[in-house]
Amino acid sequence: MNYTRPKADVVIIGLGWAGSIMAEELTRAGLKVVAIERGAWRDTSTSFPTTRDPDELSGSVRKSILQSPALETYTVRNKPNEIALPLRRFHNLTLGNNVGGAGTHWAGASWRWLPYDHQPYSTVIERYGAKQIVDGLILQDWGVTYNDLEPFYDRFEKIAGTSGTAGVINGIKQKGGNPFEGSRRSPYPTPPLERSRANLLFTEAAERMGYSPFPVPSAMIGGPYTNPLGVNLAPCTYCGYCQLYGCGNWSKSSPNACVLPALMQRSNFAVVTEAEVTKINLTSDKKMATGVTFIDSNGDTGEQPADIVVSATFTLDNTRLLLLSGIGKPYNHQTGEGTVGRAFSFQTLSYGFMFFENEYLNPFMNAGALAVQIDDFNGDNFDHTGLGFIGGAGIQSLSNTGLPIGMTGLLPDGAPQWGKGWKKAFTHAYQNWAMIQGQGTGYAHRDQFMDLDPTYKDRFGRPLLRITYDYNENDRRSGRFIRDKCVQLAREMGARDVKGVALSDQSYSSYTPFDSSHVQGGVVMGDDPKTSVQNRYQQCWDVPNLFVVGASSFPNNAGYNPTVAVGATTLWTANAIINKYLKNTTLL
Repeated sequence: MNYTRPKADVVIIGLGWAGSIMAEELTRAGLKVVAIERGAWRDTSTSFPTTRDPDELSGSVRKSILQSPALETYTVRNKPNEIALPLRRFHNLTLGNNVGGAGTHWAGASWRWLPYDHQPYSTVIERYGAKQIVDGLILQDWGVTYNDLEPFYDRFEKIAGTSGTAGVINGIKQKGGNPFEGSRRSPYPTPPLERSRANLLFTEAAERMGYSPFPVPSAMIGGPYTNPLGVNLAPCTYCGYCQLYGCGNWSKSSPNACVLPALMQRSNFAVVTEAEVTKINLTSDKKMATGVTFIDSNGDTGEQPADIVVSATFTLDNTRLLLLSGIGKPYNHQTGEGTVGRAFSFQTLSYGFMFFENEYLNPFMNAGALAVQIDDFNGDNFDHTGLGFIGGAGIQSLSNTGLPIGMTGLLPDGAPQWGKGWKKAFTHAYQNWAMIQGQGTGYAHRDQFMDLDPTYKDRFGRPLLRITYDYNENDRRSGRFIRDKCVQLAREMGARDVKGVALSDQSYSSYTPFDSSHVQGGVVMGDDPKTSVQNRYQQCWDVPNLFVVGASSFPNNAGYNPTVAVGATTLWTANAIINKYLKNTTLL
């Protein structure tokens, strides 16, 4: 059966962080908004009740809250001359499959990106010249600066109740915070989390080495808090069930906890769940969007007409939806022409894994973003002259692993793998294993891109998205540099055994343990239609009533998690829609 829903002012595709805060802003401005969400409804109190203990087997091992590859997947290859194959089991891209999206189960690291991260090209050219840029690297500014986004970073943090210690307020450095961060107008809404034993050892070692450690800003709430939408949030209890879990204690900021309780009370908002948008509909001349087509849980095809379309899905899905809808010019890596699917980037992770002789780190008391970091080697915070690369990494002691099933494989080399010897080794290793993570920047390359797969199709007969990606030379050089810094810090902490790893030393695989899930690009923003799909307001050049929000807009990856940057840019775009676009419905 085919049917058409009543016309809305705005239709939003996806109701994760970006979709929910966009809906909140637009409905508060009086617009009638309908959201179409592929996943099921999830509510904090009923979906994650405190009366039910979290289940590591279900959550971490079977990944019951994630989008299954059987529902939707992607094909991946390392080089353009290879045949891509589909991902058939869970991988390092941890997509959500519910209202709240990945914001329901995210780990919670809540970073503002550095001013440099928004303007990497102009910064590198001014400081080092073009010789610093590795051949084939795609480097471009966003068209929007940190100062443009600062009020919206502030707004998102207040909605989320972010915990942390400010580093720079109104241009003045603050004790205990990140001295490299962009200046902010106000402190974090809630205090920083308590530090773990591993965090304290790292802090002491970093200070001895002359670095500036600070607590990582976190979605785990640092104290009782009521956000600007009137939602009450509670302090974190350090239960350790954050990443891959919903939080029923109202202690982790998520769309479900922070936005939906207010949004769902508005009569000018509606959400259609378990319905997948198959295309964005266009006028006959393809110059304006008219709404979306979706397939609902009954298998029926529906149409949602709207004056404005906002695509707020995951990075890869935003890109695929534009390609399937015939919007924009697909990127051709051979000619360098086209923009949709271009400027795809991943992160470059490095580690120092360590075992102590006789510590009691108590890893069961943790949180998804319980960490202390140094930014001395992040972004362009240090002199890259002669190093042969740009970027770097935030280097952190991360205490987010303590679940016993997941910890069983973390044993020293040569330890017994079964029986009494294994039990003894695991008992010791559980209290004495720790890691230092270098979460590295990533910059796109001309041979890293996304397009539609010519062979594999989804359950509706549409081509899957194909990812072509491998680490480039800039990644390899920066990864090794950060790996060595991690090892130095681990040894300074007093660890007995230290193993340094740079993931970029190997070809990229979607199944690499300890890897990132942070992919960016494909529908990037910028000032030039030849190198960007959207303008600085995340408004499509070719279809001015289409706005695509999320990490797909970012031309590069930072040494940080992307969620707060997604929130800030989404709020920036919502403000532009309300105060600019509605007054004159043309390209801004």
